[in-house]
Parts: sequence; C-alpha cells; structure tokens
Amino acid sequence: MPLKLSLRPGEKFVLNGAVVQNGDRRAVMVLQNKASVLREKDIMQPDEVHTPARRIYFPVMMMYLEEANAERFYDEFVRRLTEFMGVISNPTVLAECVNISKFCMAREYYKALMLCRKLIEYEDERLGNVPTGVSAGGDAG
Repeated sequence: MPLKLSLRPGEKFVLNGAVVQNGDRRAVMVLQNKASVLREKDIMQPDEVHTPARRIYFPVMMMYLEEANAERFYDEFVRRLTEFMGVISNPTVLAECVNISKFCMAREYYKALMLCRKLIEYEDERLGNVPTGVSAGGDAG
C-alpha cells in the first residue's frame, strides 16, 4: 500500500536513513514500497532525551531508522521500558507499554513509536509540560 506524504516548503524527513528536505513549494510524495520514513517533527535529537518516556522513544526511533542494526538499541529500550513500567500504576499506560514491547518484538517499530508518543503525552501532562489535550503525535507512516 503506497504511503502519501504531503510536505510543507522546506520540511525535512528521514527516508531509509537519508535526510531529505523539500524545496520551496508544497509537494506530495508517494512511496510505492515499504520504507522507513520519519518526519522532522517526530525525530528526537539525543539532547532532547531528558525524561523517562523520551528515553523509551529514542531507542525505538533508532531501531526504526536503523532496522538492520536494531539489536544495538534493543537492550537500552528494554531497560528504559522496564524502569518506566516499574513506577507507573495507570493500567491504560501499562497496557500501552506492553503493546510497545510487542510491536518492537515484531519489528513493527513505527507502530511502537506512535504508542511511545502517547507515553510522552501522558508524562508531559503529569509533569505540567503541556496543557491537557494538546497532542504530541505524528502522522507519517
């Protein structure tokens, strides 16, 4: 199933490890086969990894972007997810953690990433970093 990306002028994204930037006009790109695509807004830099949920997101993102080397990031992911689950009592959030783990074990890293965004939203709401109801999610596939 093709993936259709609508790109803003100057928008960057990662496509199979290559950073690509759109030109000065709005554009639409259709990917006809499976590829690792992550929009700029969903890319987390190492200096942004400063909370427990973000410490889960980052290795999952790296597994997605570098699937051939996913094992390099898996142990960090497991360690951080285990730590997070050890201090969370919300059953819905714990279920999301279990689903993130299942997706990672199935090598469905993009699906895991989108659930990680929910963990970040949950954490931000609890820490007062973002008003309730503001989304931190993405829409690339």
